[in-house]
Amino acid sequence: MNQQFSNDLIEKIKVENLNFYYNKNNDNKTLKNINISMYEKQVTALIGPSGCGKTTFLKTINRMTDLIDNCKVEGNIFIDKNNILKNEIDVVHLRKKVGMVFQKSNPFPKSIFENIAYGPRIFGERNKVKLTEIVENTLKNVALWDEVKDRLNQSALGLSGGQQQRLCIARALAVEPDIILMDEPASALDPIATTKIEELIFELKKNYTIIIVTHNMQQAARVSDYTAFFYLGELIEYTSTEKIFTNPSVKKTEDYVTGRFG
Repeated sequence: MNQQFSNDLIEKIKVENLNFYYNKNNDNKTLKNINISMYEKQVTALIGPSGCGKTTFLKTINRMTDLIDNCKVEGNIFIDKNNILKNEIDVVHLRKKVGMVFQKSNPFPKSIFENIAYGPRIFGERNKVKLTEIVENTLKNVALWDEVKDRLNQSALGLSGGQQQRLCIARALAVEPDIILMDEPASALDPIATTKIEELIFELKKNYTIIIVTHNMQQAARVSDYTAFFYLGELIEYTSTEKIFTNPSVKKTEDYVTGRFG
C-alpha cells in the first residue's frame, strides 16, 4: 500500500492490525487488518463504496463500537501513544477527547445555550460565567454566533439543517477535544450549507485533528490533506489527497475515484 507523507507531521493516531467483527463467531468480518497512521491538525478523508467499513472504522476510534452487542475488536489503536482498546481505558474521557459529528444532525431538544453547555456541565463545570463564555466561543468557532446570539434560549430544533449541524459541531468542541470524527456531516445539507461546513472544516484543522467519512469525491478532494480508500473492509490505498485523485498507485483506487464503480 503506497503512502506518501511529509516528514514534519506529528502522528496523532496509529492503528495496528485492526479487525472488527459484528459478531464474536468471526463470521462477519467488517474490517480486515487495518494499519494506518493519521496526523495532528490534518484532515483525513475516508472514502469507498457503501458498506466497505468506513463508518465502522470511524466508530472504533472513540469506541462507539462498544455500544454494539456481540461485536469483537482485535488489534491496537493508539492515540498519543496510548492504546485506547485496553479494558482499563475510561471511555467517557476518551469520547471527550475524541468528539463525533453524525450524518444526521442530532441537537438535543433543549435551547441552543443548553445544547452547548450540556457537555461542560457533565464534566463538572458549574460556573455560569464560564459556561456563557464557552457557549459564545464555541458558537463563534463554528461561525454560528452572529446567527443565533439573540435566541440562545430558543429551541435548537428551530434552526435550519445546516445551522443544526454546525451547532452539533460546536457541542463537540465545547468539551475541548483533540480529535473530531465526522460521518458524512454534509450529506443531508443543501449546497450552501455544505459549503459552510467545508469552510468550517478548513478553519478547525488549525486546532484539531479531523477524520471525515464522505461519499462525495469532490468534497474529499476539497477538504482533506490525506485520503484513505476502503473497499470490502480493507484499506486499499492511503496517501496524500492530491496523489489519490491525480495519480493513485492502485488501479482499484483509480477506478473508484474516476467513477467506474461505487
